[in-house]
Amino acid sequence: MWFRLPYRLQIPLGLSLAVLLTALLVTVVAARSAAATARSEIEAAISRASVLLSGQAKPYLLSNDTWRAFVLLRDIAGLLPAAAEGHSNAAILGADAHTLASSDPSRFPTSAPVPGVPFNLIEHLKGPSKVDLPDGGVALVNPVLSEDGAKMGYSLVAVERAAFEPDWATLGKSAALGAALSVLFLAPLGWIAGRRMTRPIRELARAISRIGQDPSTQIESELSSNADPELARIYSAVRRLIAELRERQQAQRRALSSERLAAVGRMTAAVAHEINNPLGGLINAVQTLKVHGDSEATRRRSVDLLQRGLHQIRVTVSALLPQARIEDRDFGAQDFDDVLTLAGPAAVSRSVVIRGVSSIEADAHIAASILRQVLLNLVLNAVKAADADDEVLVKCAIDDEAFEITVQHRGKAFSQADLQTIVDSTMGDDPRGFGLWVCHQIALQRGGRFGVDESHKPGTRMVFRIPNRESHEDHSVS
Repeated sequence: MWFRLPYRLQIPLGLSLAVLLTALLVTVVAARSAAATARSEIEAAISRASVLLSGQAKPYLLSNDTWRAFVLLRDIAGLLPAAAEGHSNAAILGADAHTLASSDPSRFPTSAPVPGVPFNLIEHLKGPSKVDLPDGGVALVNPVLSEDGAKMGYSLVAVERAAFEPDWATLGKSAALGAALSVLFLAPLGWIAGRRMTRPIRELARAISRIGQDPSTQIESELSSNADPELARIYSAVRRLIAELRERQQAQRRALSSERLAAVGRMTAAVAHEINNPLGGLINAVQTLKVHGDSEATRRRSVDLLQRGLHQIRVTVSALLPQARIEDRDFGAQDFDDVLTLAGPAAVSRSVVIRGVSSIEADAHIAASILRQVLLNLVLNAVKAADADDEVLVKCAIDDEAFEITVQHRGKAFSQADLQTIVDSTMGDDPRGFGLWVCHQIALQRGGRFGVDESHKPGTRMVFRIPNRESHEDHSVS
């Protein structure tokens, strides 16, 4: 709430509040100092009374004269602080620490021990000793010695806790009066000073609020000069801001065309990645046709492979066309074999063997182009990560609930943290694994999961699993 107020109110109100807090702080410090001083004075008075009482108590201890001792104690108690309120008392104790006489017999009864002053605590005293009483008060016990040094008894001067308490009400009234007078005189001065101090700030705020709306040359011309060094630097900074804004707007216009070209480049790289994956296998199929085209079975298998591979490329390219709509078929067992065939040339070049195991217990209800794209990306990544003469095991399982692909090898280990780093890359532009980013996005869009099975040792096992159901995105790309 405070920080939402304008500066023209914050400064005078802040000054008044600072005056009030300063007055209260000074009052508290003065009160604590006065309380400490009063306590020292009380302890000094107790000490003087104790010495006086110890010197006067000898004949009464010798004669065991309770009445005359009471008269002496009554006179000495009158000299103690807060005696009128009954917060100070004096007593003469016998050698057994029992009361001979006291100024207040109701508190220290005759012939009774003093509460809070046990005999075992004072029997070995050689000089004055301060004892804390149970009620929070203080007692000063001083042994009374005969001429030959024998202990005759003890003098006791006790002051209750209330005697040490400062008069907070009086101090509070003085503090409130001082604070009110300070605020009364300084608040108007603070208001005037605040208005004067915030005038340049208001001018700067108006200028900054107009940036981007009014012409920058007009805003700059209306800024006045200021003699204050700090404000002069702020005015200079605002002028630089306006000038830099003009330059930035010009630079943004120049960069806009460059950004569009860069976006086209990124899109081209992504499309090239998805087209190049099946392209190597299709080229290999063409070579097979050239060499073994006389065989009817080989020719039919190669042509079917080319047809399905080109259809996958067509779907990928159609995704770039607005309002494009193409029909796509569901994934089948032949698509699984096609992917292994398309990845064959890459495996041969790295001396890696690909072994596929499929378990299809239900019809797939997912577009073939999507699953071929995922499966080919995973297999090619595994081939690249596998060691020479290693085996890449590809498993595909379909049931009524889900479609699951697992690809594993014994090569370089790849952790879930490594995969997360790649999929967190903005727009999938991490050069280490665009294909893995694509797999993650497909699993995310279809409510599935894609990750690393870290229980597989050694090597890496990637698991891709999505629900086996149709999606409105399978047959249309817009």
